[in-house]
Amino acid sequence: MIIFVGNLPNIIDPPYETTADPVGTIVNESIKINQIYQCRFLVDLIGPAKDFCTMARSVNQSRFHGNRFRNSVLILVAVSVIFVIIVGLRTYKVYKEDLPSFEALHNIEPSLTTKIYDRNGILLKEFYTQNRALTPFAEMPPHLVDMLLASEDQEFYDHWGINMRRVAIVAGTNLLKLKLAAGASTITQQLARMLFLTRERTFERKIKEDLTAIKLERTYSKEEILEMYLNQYYFSRGAYGVAAAARTFFSKDVSELNLNDAAILIGVLKAPNINSPFINPDKALRARNRVLYSYYNWGKISRELYDSLSAEPLEINPPEEEVGIAPYFTETIRQYLRDNYGEDVLYAGGLKVYTSLDVDLQAAAERAVARKVDSLRARIARKYDLNNPVYTMNLPDTVDEYGDSIRVYRKVQGALISIDNKNGDVLAMVGGRDFDESEWNRATQSTLQPGSSFKPFIYTACIDNGFRTTDIIDDNPIVLEIPGTKDWRPHNFDYKFRGPITLREGIQYSRNLVAIKLILKIHPEQAIFYARRMGITTDLAPVPSLAIGVGEVKLIELVSAYTVFPNKGIHIPPRMVHKIVDRYGRVLEDNSAIKREEVLSAQTAYIMVDLMRSVVDAGTGAGARWRGFTRPAGGKTGTTDNFCDNWFVGYTPQITTGCWIGFDKKISLGRNQDGAKNGVPVWTEYMIAAHDSLPVETFEEPDGIVHLDVCLESGELATDRCIKVRNEVFTEDNQPTADCHLHPSAGMDISGRESDYLPEDTGSERTHF
Repeated sequence: MIIFVGNLPNIIDPPYETTADPVGTIVNESIKINQIYQCRFLVDLIGPAKDFCTMARSVNQSRFHGNRFRNSVLILVAVSVIFVIIVGLRTYKVYKEDLPSFEALHNIEPSLTTKIYDRNGILLKEFYTQNRALTPFAEMPPHLVDMLLASEDQEFYDHWGINMRRVAIVAGTNLLKLKLAAGASTITQQLARMLFLTRERTFERKIKEDLTAIKLERTYSKEEILEMYLNQYYFSRGAYGVAAAARTFFSKDVSELNLNDAAILIGVLKAPNINSPFINPDKALRARNRVLYSYYNWGKISRELYDSLSAEPLEINPPEEEVGIAPYFTETIRQYLRDNYGEDVLYAGGLKVYTSLDVDLQAAAERAVARKVDSLRARIARKYDLNNPVYTMNLPDTVDEYGDSIRVYRKVQGALISIDNKNGDVLAMVGGRDFDESEWNRATQSTLQPGSSFKPFIYTACIDNGFRTTDIIDDNPIVLEIPGTKDWRPHNFDYKFRGPITLREGIQYSRNLVAIKLILKIHPEQAIFYARRMGITTDLAPVPSLAIGVGEVKLIELVSAYTVFPNKGIHIPPRMVHKIVDRYGRVLEDNSAIKREEVLSAQTAYIMVDLMRSVVDAGTGAGARWRGFTRPAGGKTGTTDNFCDNWFVGYTPQITTGCWIGFDKKISLGRNQDGAKNGVPVWTEYMIAAHDSLPVETFEEPDGIVHLDVCLESGELATDRCIKVRNEVFTEDNQPTADCHLHPSAGMDISGRESDYLPEDTGSERTHF
């Protein structure tokens, strides 16, 4: 055993130098051996310690590296989050100006169809840039909504506008295929793009789409987003929204859509101009079956039902093409809405416009006008060949590539207006023979010479200023000097003269010379004054020829003015719009209050009615009677110079109607083609239909009217010697008091007595008109 002497550090000191001394040599060897053992011991002692230190150092290093990795990950995540936030905020700031405001999001108003209805709620016309009607989410079939979700966004209820999982999957797929093989837009993103953005495929637009989708999700519920989506999207064939699509494709309401119907519509959504059954039935069928498979794959239907539905043929049932009802009337309404509410509201505001028109009466009016106009057109074609310079004209040949013209006949046209006397409602309006042929409305836009149909204004002015129905006027020729031109020699329609006749006979037989002499007595300005009060607004020259209708009027104004007579002197302006309601049910316009203005005394109006009844009963309008119209009625025919314009305007206690027949240019309809031949038949046919369900009424006589027997030769109270006697109507303040000076009485005064009390020997001598 070796015992260490001294300190441990000495053990490892360098060995002593050896000497030549033998004893020293031994001692040195012993020291060397001892040093070797010491070194081995140190090695044995230090080795484990060294291993322990190495192990400890390794553990510490592992812990250090683990902590450093974790910290690095945390730092990276934090930096990434901060980077994303900074980029997001910066992106939002950059694009904020281009994003819709929350106010815009809260006030999404899709373009809606404006609907025009008749007085009974029948749809007349729709005006729109996008054919759309809104359907509430609650009224949408569940299978329609589920098919949309199955095809477009199965995780719709689980995301907040952007489906990040789907984005990652699609991004990987597109990266592997090195092309945009699929999209990841959610329904909300699609709605954002459709409402506020474009379809351009740029990174900038995609960012805006994502940000807008997030704002939409913050603003609306999931059901509201689905409702907007299905009400907004285009389905082809001019149909916007599922309601219009259901009508256009299947003639159904949304609630009536079956599984295949819904699959067809959802299939169209992805590519309406490609998958539409109206454009490409084969692609529409494949698109429908893809939707059905997605619906099945989502677990909504069984395999058997899917196989059955996908095997069915593609079936659609579009509605028949509807010919527009009352096109001239609805065009007038369109112009009114445009002028008063603007084009944006007209075509996109979803207005409901309730009008005065009666569809049944409109159809009767169109038939009556068409029958007469077609008859006159055929007559012109029979009488004149295509080389006639008056009745034919050149039109460019749109088929001939060389642009040659073709010769065609000029078109006879017609117009009609019918008004409800009690409220001014326009019941029927015909502005021409065919709206497709000519959109010009001759009932409201044309200013036309009225001919003799203007004469009632002359007679009204006379009666209201002291003239009596029995006043005698000479129906004889006159010559009027007109400065700067040749003398005017007016004549009657038949170029004959009847001599002295009463005012009643003058209007009954439409004698021009009587009307001219009357206007000279009261002055043209007076006649214009009454025409204005009764509703005529067009320019009227104060000249004698105004008495025979050389001025110009609009048919609608002339008919409205005539309503004053059966309305006891009250003028009610024409009314076409009853009420206008916006998309929210708010009433924008309510015309239920009727505007009334007294323009004539009730007595004057009644006397005029009585005078004009003579026209219908036994005058130029008598054709109405032998054509079967038997109700109490008054009216006046009109024919302009050279038979260019034919008129008849007449009324019953309930309805006033006027019609015009002629060319758009001053061209004769032919010799003796007058208001009695062409105006009266149209008026009669229509009025028979219009009164078919109305009770028979008589013209109510106002207070202050008296009836007296007068001699038609003198215009004075009839005596027992008068031969031509008529019971005439007067006002209490303006009744004749003198007996007939031409036939002095034998002593018996019969004025004011009923004919039942007349002596029998004079009854046979009386001629009643």
